[in-house]
Amino acid sequence: MIAIYPAASRHSGDLGWLQFNFSFSFADYYDPDNLNFGPLRVFNEDYIQPSKGFGTHPHRDMEIVTVVMKGELAHEDNTGGKEILRSGEVQRMTAGTGILHSEVNSSDTEVANLLQMWFLPEAKGLTPSYEQKAYDPAAMKNALLPIVSKRLQSETITSIHQDLTIYLSRLEAGNSVPFEQDAERKIFLFVMEGEVTLNGEHHLSRSDSARITDLEELVIASANGGQFMLIDLP
Repeated sequence: MIAIYPAASRHSGDLGWLQFNFSFSFADYYDPDNLNFGPLRVFNEDYIQPSKGFGTHPHRDMEIVTVVMKGELAHEDNTGGKEILRSGEVQRMTAGTGILHSEVNSSDTEVANLLQMWFLPEAKGLTPSYEQKAYDPAAMKNALLPIVSKRLQSETITSIHQDLTIYLSRLEAGNSVPFEQDAERKIFLFVMEGEVTLNGEHHLSRSDSARITDLEELVIASANGGQFMLIDLP
């Protein structure tokens, strides 16, 4: 089953310094029928104005992954993690028993556009940790590039405490990529740029998403070019 969620179906708001879009219940937005998709608990697309951001705040018992699509984000936490996150990099933070961190757009001129995902961990009470790695954007061309995974391991893949894999792909016009998995697993797909078509019949544009279940084979194609994120979930 492929369920399409248009960008306009998200809960959105504008705080001046922050424009936000929530795919699942988050903060003041609560929908008992839209709490999570498997262990994917939060999927937010944010636009943070220059030199603005989230001051120091706490998290616990959550795996938090951040991908910057445009601009940059300064991260600092009480485990000693202190980095500037840019396009071409991915950040994973294990909140575990408790972590304090801040996230601020470190540019004075450019709006930061980012995706942040929260995943339920495989166990509670994990030791808090932080990890940031660069990946090769060229390796996304007409291919699925894993950037976060528990199953797949390499120097450029960020590990995570949950049985999932996050892939990025950039399709050139007229190209496609296949994806196969066990039918009992789930797929969450988000269009980051351009447009894609799923299995030849479901068309998605910028910021649309799909929640996919009971499916072993998926073909993602793009007539005009597009970039997307695919998350393989238990």
